[in-house]
Amino acid sequence: MSRFRLRAVIAVALVAIGAAAAGGVVAGTQSSDEAALAPIREQADGSIEQRVNRLLSRMTLEEKLQQITLLPDFRVAGEAGEQEVRNGLGAVLSLTDPERIRELQRIAVEETRLGIPLLFAFDTIHGFRTIFPIPLGAGASFDPEVAADDARFGARESAAVGLKQTYAPMVDVSHEPRWGRISEAAGEDPYLNSVMGAARMKGTQGSDYSAEDKLVASPKHFAAYGEPEAGRDYNTTDMSIQRLWNLYLPPFKAALDAGADTAMCSFNALNGVPGCANSYLMNNILKGRWDFDGFVESDWTAVAELRACPPVNPEDVPECGHGVAEDGPGAAALALNSGVDMEMTTTFFRDFGEQLLDEGRISMGRINDAVRRILRVKFRAGLFENPYAPFEPDEAKAQMLRPDAVAAARKAASRSMVLLKNDGGILPLDPSKKTAVIGPLAKNQHDMLGPWWGRGDDEDVVTVFDGIDEQSPGATFAAGCELSNGEVPFDQDPDPKDRDPEGCRSIDTAAVNAALAGAQHVVVAVGETREMSGEANARSTLDLPGRQEELIQAVKASGKPYAVVLFNGRPLALENVVADTPALLEAWFPGVQAGPAVADVVFGKVNPGGKLPASFPYRVGQVPIYYNREPTGRPCNKQVKWNSQHRDIPSCNPLFVFGHGLSYTTFEVSNLQLSSSSVSRNGSLRASVQVTNTGGRRGDEVVQLYIHDPVASLSQPVRRLRGFERVTLDPGQTRTVTFTLNKNDFGFYDNRGRLVVEPGRIDVYAGNSSKADMVQSFTVR
Repeated sequence: MSRFRLRAVIAVALVAIGAAAAGGVVAGTQSSDEAALAPIREQADGSIEQRVNRLLSRMTLEEKLQQITLLPDFRVAGEAGEQEVRNGLGAVLSLTDPERIRELQRIAVEETRLGIPLLFAFDTIHGFRTIFPIPLGAGASFDPEVAADDARFGARESAAVGLKQTYAPMVDVSHEPRWGRISEAAGEDPYLNSVMGAARMKGTQGSDYSAEDKLVASPKHFAAYGEPEAGRDYNTTDMSIQRLWNLYLPPFKAALDAGADTAMCSFNALNGVPGCANSYLMNNILKGRWDFDGFVESDWTAVAELRACPPVNPEDVPECGHGVAEDGPGAAALALNSGVDMEMTTTFFRDFGEQLLDEGRISMGRINDAVRRILRVKFRAGLFENPYAPFEPDEAKAQMLRPDAVAAARKAASRSMVLLKNDGGILPLDPSKKTAVIGPLAKNQHDMLGPWWGRGDDEDVVTVFDGIDEQSPGATFAAGCELSNGEVPFDQDPDPKDRDPEGCRSIDTAAVNAALAGAQHVVVAVGETREMSGEANARSTLDLPGRQEELIQAVKASGKPYAVVLFNGRPLALENVVADTPALLEAWFPGVQAGPAVADVVFGKVNPGGKLPASFPYRVGQVPIYYNREPTGRPCNKQVKWNSQHRDIPSCNPLFVFGHGLSYTTFEVSNLQLSSSSVSRNGSLRASVQVTNTGGRRGDEVVQLYIHDPVASLSQPVRRLRGFERVTLDPGQTRTVTFTLNKNDFGFYDNRGRLVVEPGRIDVYAGNSSKADMVQSFTVR
């Protein structure tokens, strides 16, 4: 089965540089991106197909329409909800009470005619109870094991209460930092999203998702949900077919090859066609070209949203808007015929299915196909043999926050942090010196969990202050200001600094000065609240909310060494912050082990090695700005007026580029070599590069390989990431990393969705960010 990926392997030899490292050897291993992307999808099991067909042949139309219905927790409450289950309901989402799950499952198995078990689903995005860093942060680790651990422990905890499906991973590529849900995937690059998404798939499902600690995963949102106009969630998306195939579909294909058996269609319209009414996406691509035999569920009320709103009083028709269906029956017919198999929250499939069959607007074959897909997944999940959770309800709690999961969350948080700036080697700090911890997020538990926090509890979180105080006893604290979730009416508060609903609106100078007194250095903890990121949380500015920049300036005025630690769910516009800050550490929303992980990094127990998974602009006016842009006939040049640029921004680049990240040591990436100067269209070649730790500390570097096709029938991005490997080196050590490039790397998709491999020169760049300038070339013949 073909796949859109680059295969990379680390060379067997570890070359020692200098007498101190002489004799050091590391055995050859498969690289992390190759391991994540290796296909594990299996063909249909004949015995399961026989069981599906036998069961389907016994089902009435009513039972079939119930199976394609998915209701949320509040619609299965009480006796009415139990009757829904007795009627043969197919699935339930967002219910996490283990006692209620077990009771409803008992009703489904024991009190329905056919005993078909329910499928219980939940949005376990970056942890269930043990909350890991947000997925954008995990993307910054450039380490698929971080994503896999997150998914593995999240699946274990979810399954313990009786869940068997998660609406994850989100693999939506996004160039739009204003969009709140950029926090939920791995950023702006399709290859990085493919690797991290596939790793999450395998962590969630393993090799067999019928295992008691595994779930069936559901990559979302199919497709191009990450590029809404103006960054406003649910807004329309319009793009060329080649852009869809080259930038937005690859992570979904990688997730499918990693075993995905369910998928979620998206809210947004793509080129005028809503995701859950898009036959091209679901029938032609997913179920046709990619041979997907699982089922597609709609997103929340997305089927109902296909309807037109009335010309007046649109509130009279809830969940309306796209205007591609006239009414409920029309919406149901359109969604079913376009490839949706299970309807979430609303019940148009169930309510109008018989009518639509009678009218010939849908076929029994389509109904049977949808039911067959759902039953197939339930059989593969082992629900008919083991419908209940592996633990009794009163035992499930003991499966949460187990030591191995908490330790993995701490490691993941530190590996996700990105050192953006470190003038004068401010970091790491000396823990023996007295530390002041300043900022509204310093003693904050709630916001450290980030958006989509599963069933995480604020009390599970170790705060930044507590983590620092444990490693540097006697630390002092001042919030400086408060971040609030209360909304501020714009017309009552004209000062722009006070317009952010969650913004810090005044600085407690006295408290800040008191905390600074006697301190020898300072950690400033600032950023967003968790409610500012995630679904339905678009922002029109990307600055630090409220007056937090003034808080940094107040610390600067003290004259003490300080480092700013950022907590946020999106790229921020940090032009002014960078000017006022000698050391800047991006921590994202780190999860339950926020405090220990931050302390590990700022005091040097962990040498930061993360890299940015998305570009950080100078100002919001640069957005969208991303590294893998297409070229223009008048590229940016600050020495020439008549070209493509913002005249009031000092650089052609973002403030911090994709792939940027510093370390407490230094590295040199060198000696890029290609195994051949030419390759056939169906051939492959190897690119090797050496990375050396030239500093005095053990540390991590992310070797990054990019390509560019300078002359093609369609303009190609100026850079495309095609391989990466995070390596750990002692001082003086060198490692050789080797990447294999084939047609899936130097080819591209055209505006008919066809893979095209054209003859000509391909430039290969290697380095430690998207600005890598070491280059070699080969020719495709």
